[in-house]
Amino acid sequence: MPATQMALATRYFEPSVTKIDWLPTVASSTLVATRGEINAGTDLSRDVAGIAGFGVSSAQIATPDLGARFVSQIPGRINVDDSSITFYASLDGLDVRSVLQRDLNGYVAIMDGGDVATRFMDVFKVTVSSVGKVRDMEDAPRLTVAFTIRNFAENVVIPA
Repeated sequence: MPATQMALATRYFEPSVTKIDWLPTVASSTLVATRGEINAGTDLSRDVAGIAGFGVSSAQIATPDLGARFVSQIPGRINVDDSSITFYASLDGLDVRSVLQRDLNGYVAIMDGGDVATRFMDVFKVTVSSVGKVRDMEDAPRLTVAFTIRNFAENVVIPA
């Protein structure tokens, strides 16, 4: 009997669906945000020019033993990539700088499938480490907000 087939993924084009919210507070120590906490946040999505990081990975620890030449491994420490979001700057300064400033603590909620109940989001407890200006002669001015990740929760169900 063949193995059970995994359900076929519903493919989508991420920029048209993904939502990124800044949440000032998440009360749960497990970082499960409530609908009230999400609604009290700020949807940053429309000014996002790029996103980097927010990837979670695990180091591997080698566990050699005298009984074999093969070196097995066990999961090690969990890491989050250096993370930042680049936003468009506004001529009048009314842009992401009115929401995010250096040393501000809060939460970045990334909803890859949109803000839709029962879908999943990742929530990152962060500190804004910098708000850097990106200037060049060819593109619109941008602001790169770098975050220090202090904790995270993956695949959190978005509440109704």
